[in-house]
Amino acid sequence: MRAASGASSDGCTGAVVHLIRAGYALGGGDGCIADARRHALAFLDQAEADYPLSVSARARDLTQLVVSELVTNACKYAPGPVLVELGITLDTVDVVVWDSDPLVPAARAADPDRIGQHGLEIVKAVSQALFVEPQSVGKRITARIPLADPPSANSMRH
Repeated sequence: MRAASGASSDGCTGAVVHLIRAGYALGGGDGCIADARRHALAFLDQAEADYPLSVSARARDLTQLVVSELVTNACKYAPGPVLVELGITLDTVDVVVWDSDPLVPAARAADPDRIGQHGLEIVKAVSQALFVEPQSVGKRITARIPLADPPSANSMRH
């Protein structure tokens, strides 16, 4: 895993100042999805240790879920390696997955009888923002997840 500090831009989303970033390549073989989730948790732990921020349990769970869904799709549909990059700000964690398949995915219409193929719908539902950017080779998908839990309905009534 490589880590870097400082500003970066993710193209479509404008300038984003990440406190820390880390990236790694996955071969797509057995265990790569579990490895991706472990890398994500280690990244969040390191960010909390190094910076004055707090990652909620919900944000940890959602980050693992998003990493798992995006890496699963990349391993399933794209030949070759999968690149994963994580970046964190004071408010959000960005999960970026690059693969070699140029086909831009689209969330499908809800169908309670469909088994499987709900990954992008799930990622879209739990992310603050979702960007898909065609690249010279393949595509890059960025999901932005808030670090803090959303306000509860009870706290909004006051």
